[in-house]
Amino acid sequence: MDVLTSLNQVLVHSMGPLGPLMAVGGLGFFLILLTLPAMMKKKPDPMEKLQRELKAEAQARKSAGKGQALRTVDRTDKLKKFATFLEPQDETEMTAARLQMLRAGYRSKNAVRTFHAIQFILGVGMLGLGVIYTIILSQTRPLDTTSMILYTLLPGAVGYFLPKRYVGSRVTKRQTEILNGFPDSLDMMLVCVEAGQSMDQSIIRVSKEIRAGYPALADEYEMVSHEVKAGKDRVQVLRDMSERCGVPDVASFVTVLIQSATFGTSIAEALRVFSAEMRDKRVMRAEEKANKLPTKLTLGTMMFTVPPLMIILIGPAVHGIATTLGGGQIGHF
Repeated sequence: MDVLTSLNQVLVHSMGPLGPLMAVGGLGFFLILLTLPAMMKKKPDPMEKLQRELKAEAQARKSAGKGQALRTVDRTDKLKKFATFLEPQDETEMTAARLQMLRAGYRSKNAVRTFHAIQFILGVGMLGLGVIYTIILSQTRPLDTTSMILYTLLPGAVGYFLPKRYVGSRVTKRQTEILNGFPDSLDMMLVCVEAGQSMDQSIIRVSKEIRAGYPALADEYEMVSHEVKAGKDRVQVLRDMSERCGVPDVASFVTVLIQSATFGTSIAEALRVFSAEMRDKRVMRAEEKANKLPTKLTLGTMMFTVPPLMIILIGPAVHGIATTLGGGQIGHF
């Protein structure tokens, strides 16, 4: 603190009352300038040449009237030039970030890039607002160095962590929706399998039926059906679904299906047993929430019921004692 105080005095003496704030703002601007070369720098991508060739071939076919190219270039991705700055370069970190975006419901290929871009823009924007607020506030009353740093950096930190908080809440909400709708989907799947449909047809039917109530779970089932139609291994497709959902019940369901396919047991019997277990677990979760309710209401009861009751019961007695003591003092004088 002595070093900060002496530095504050030097800045005030050299640049005036706004010296510390100007120094903090200049430091932030200098750090932004340092990051600009990293943002603008782009490593050579071996796929760019192939994309340019495909684009030129598509334009040639279009001009010659021989049809259009099978693949189109995504022209809406304006952040591609900043990919090296906005995306983690480590494969493990990139996989974890991609999985987090998938669990939040963002399946586009540039979801991680967009998320970090929003984080950077909000962080820098809120930091600028903090600087402006500190300048305006310093005109009305003097501020010490700690207050200036707090008022300047706190909005930037809030703007940086706000997207992460939003994505986390979205993941929790989506997992809760999947957990609530999973037992009903298993019952529908059991009915479809016992009616003579295959497992793939049952998944497609269930995804259509539960979309109105549980769209997140319907999207997962629909993705499973599309991947199976594309020729991907069913075991790997089910494991990918378990990773995307991040719900233990879905992981258990995937394990049951894999074991049933491995050992050749009846899928209908496995679904019947597992769906009954999921219904029991849903009832137990409801009972658990009901049993927690009296404990949660205790604090509200103590705060909003006991004080008025004490005022009603003790208030008249206190008022009478105060009146008696006041009358006795007046009579004494």
